[in-house]
Amino acid sequence: MTIDEDVAVKIKIKMRTDGGKTFKEVVNETLRNGLIFEEQLEQKPRKPFEIRSRPMGTYPHLNYDKTSELLELLDEEDYK
Repeated sequence: MTIDEDVAVKIKIKMRTDGGKTFKEVVNETLRNGLIFEEQLEQKPRKPFEIRSRPMGTYPHLNYDKTSELLELLDEEDYK
């Protein structure tokens, strides 16, 4: 197994800060934690994304089938 340089640096830092653990201990602990985290993500039930609609009201004088006319109306300077 080859370990990238940036990962090796982080492992060496963790070896010093975690009470002098060995390289093997730090690598195994980190891998174990990562695998446990992945398992927890897979087991976590996800709530489906839902969009709630609400009535916005309509204006009887507007024809909502002709979007180009609606866009022109919005572009007018007098429209507020």
